[in-house]
Amino acid sequence: MSQTSAALGRIQPSATLAMSARVNALKAQGVDVIGLSAGEPDFDTPDFVKEAGIAAIRNNLTRYTDVDGTADVKEAVMFKFKRDNGLDYKRSQISVNSGGKHTLFNALVATVDVGDEVIIPAPYWVSYPDIVNFAGGTPVFIEGPASQGYKITADQLEAAITPRTKWVMLNSPSNPSGAAYSADELKALADVLLRHPHVLVMTDDMYEHVWYASTPFATIAQVCPDLYERTLTVNGCSKAFSMTGWRIGFAGGPEWIIKAMGKLQSQSTSNPCSISQAAAVAALTGPQDFLEERNGVFRKRRDMVVAMLNDAPGLDCPTPEGAFYVYPDASGVIGKVTPKGVTIDSDETLIAYFLDEAKVAAVHGAAFGLSPAFRISYATSDDVLKKACTRIQEACAALR
Repeated sequence: MSQTSAALGRIQPSATLAMSARVNALKAQGVDVIGLSAGEPDFDTPDFVKEAGIAAIRNNLTRYTDVDGTADVKEAVMFKFKRDNGLDYKRSQISVNSGGKHTLFNALVATVDVGDEVIIPAPYWVSYPDIVNFAGGTPVFIEGPASQGYKITADQLEAAITPRTKWVMLNSPSNPSGAAYSADELKALADVLLRHPHVLVMTDDMYEHVWYASTPFATIAQVCPDLYERTLTVNGCSKAFSMTGWRIGFAGGPEWIIKAMGKLQSQSTSNPCSISQAAAVAALTGPQDFLEERNGVFRKRRDMVVAMLNDAPGLDCPTPEGAFYVYPDASGVIGKVTPKGVTIDSDETLIAYFLDEAKVAAVHGAAFGLSPAFRISYATSDDVLKKACTRIQEACAALR
């Protein structure tokens, strides 16, 4: 007889973290495995940010803070939203949390009831549906296939909305596909949402500054001010500032949602780490010029990985417009047989083959809700990426 809760039974362990753990275990055994499953930039946290954290420790900023962030970090988040997105928020409209995932969790658990529907475009970040399920809601998926650039259309969104729809979740640039919505594409989705005033909008902009498209980054409350009062704009320090371990996420939105998130946080984690909050102030208000340089490195890696994977028999790899992932369509290898006689009947089988035979770890597309495909993170060195892509090419060429 299980003694765990029904809520816990509605979720699964993170597929991306599970693969990363498997890679670490293989490396500990001395296996020459290349891990491309983790969504973590390989750059170090900028020195000026680290120094702010060190100064916080030395100045004894090591005590409890306000539950959803100090005044200083909220002011820094407000400054960031105004500078980067043209969005004006008050302190009472800002929530600071222990990472972007925590921000999303707080928002959904604080607002979703049993029977509520949450629209999630697929492919999606693995945690979205699990958080909705944990809250008791129902994920409603809209597929954005490779033929649509891994994006959904206004007509698809219109068809998915029902009287039970509570939230629509948008993620641009996307994890896992790197797809990025232009301002015009967001405006088309916004026009649909304006016709359905009961629907809230959550936009996950965590990869905002990892952007390669020719048009500027845009977020939906910026493109459509009429949605401002029902949009939660989520972001954080993890990706742009290489602060994954510092665990700072944040959101700007309606006061009632922010207050509800704070109430939940007061009975869960309490405040985000005080030291990390001080470092986040430096990150958000300090020099931003290094972001363009890092994007140049990511763009070069993207181009190399896309070219090499498109040279692998059976794979079709679109060119992403942001983030640091590629999401190759693997339709061309489904049904083929490995040298050991195993039929590749799914992207999960394909990923197992890559790991066992090519010693390359990726994440299967089914974990992101759109198959057959897989996700590779190119947030690692050129040499490692070349070696990994060569191994994948050879593994695909060996299929019959």
